[in-house]
Amino acid sequence: MKIIIQRDRLIQGVNDCLRAITSRTTLAILTNIKLSVEKNGLILTGSDSDISIETFIPAEEAGDEIIEIKQTGSICLKASLFSEIIKKLPQDTVELEVKENYLTTIKSGKSEFKINGLNANDYPQLPTVEKDNGYSIPVDLLKTIIKQTVYAVATTETRPILTGVNWVIEDGKLTCAATDSHRLSKKVIPFITKEQKINIIIPGKSLEELSKILIDSAESVEIFFTKNQVLFKSKNIMFYSRLLEGIYPDIERLIPPDTKTTIVLNTKDFLKSIDRASILARENRTNTVLFTSNNEMIEISSFTPEVGNVVEDIQASQFNGENLKISFNARYVIDALRTIDDEETIIRFTGIMRPFVLKGAGDDSITQLILPVRTV
Repeated sequence: MKIIIQRDRLIQGVNDCLRAITSRTTLAILTNIKLSVEKNGLILTGSDSDISIETFIPAEEAGDEIIEIKQTGSICLKASLFSEIIKKLPQDTVELEVKENYLTTIKSGKSEFKINGLNANDYPQLPTVEKDNGYSIPVDLLKTIIKQTVYAVATTETRPILTGVNWVIEDGKLTCAATDSHRLSKKVIPFITKEQKINIIIPGKSLEELSKILIDSAESVEIFFTKNQVLFKSKNIMFYSRLLEGIYPDIERLIPPDTKTTIVLNTKDFLKSIDRASILARENRTNTVLFTSNNEMIEISSFTPEVGNVVEDIQASQFNGENLKISFNARYVIDALRTIDDEETIIRFTGIMRPFVLKGAGDDSITQLILPVRTV
């Protein structure tokens, strides 16, 4: 194997694959990145068994030569070491050559490294996913779905199923939902469906990493499903993730059917007010903020005996129903408000110890639910 490649493109490809590589693995070869040179370009692969990322760098793009291919072949190189080397090379191009016993030479300008590689044939095969029955979704919409749902997944393994986002495709719509049992986020969009119903659970970690490597553009991502894997395929990247096994909770029964109080607030003003109140709430083990409504005037307050208290009034643009006083985890509300792009947020309450719902005033596709906190 021997190539000369543009350094910036190699760095980008390696960085993408590094998102799937971890040092905490029982399979030593998975701490490596696999390089495979074919006639039309270079394929880079990284995996931790749960996530696998394959990125393709073409030999030529838009008439420009990206890679000069002198000899095809493949090699596995220590990912962290290889990444550090290429980032610090002095020139805009890099020459890679694999010699006997997998010794790999890395040259750039007057700099030359020689590092030991491993046989690429020992690298695990990527999952097999049939690519003849997929779905397509715009990149920006996929990133929005991830942003508006993944924040609500559980971060502990107490209930592993809750560390994922439930995707259901049926009846002309895609429903994505996440909950950690204290809060919930559900996103519903129109979607071209097929005869077979899809109901899967994708790890939140996988979706977060996917969102980071997707480039904002008008392009679409193709999605392919199997029993235990999902593949997201964009222009030059294939992102595989294992699926979580089990049955996701029925979230519809958690969403209150009735409303006793409806309040509409400016999203940015409400977010900033909660954020200020949370300064003192951070000192409190429960991290709570008190929300008190009195017609259209809303009081946001927080009190920590050892530190002090804060009180702030904000004006509601609409108010319907009963006055109420309710406590909640400030961080949960802040996380939810940061996913709302609308100028105003609608909040619907059903009681002081019942879950309350947040929605963007102009976006009915997203529903966010938060459980209040009991305070003395």
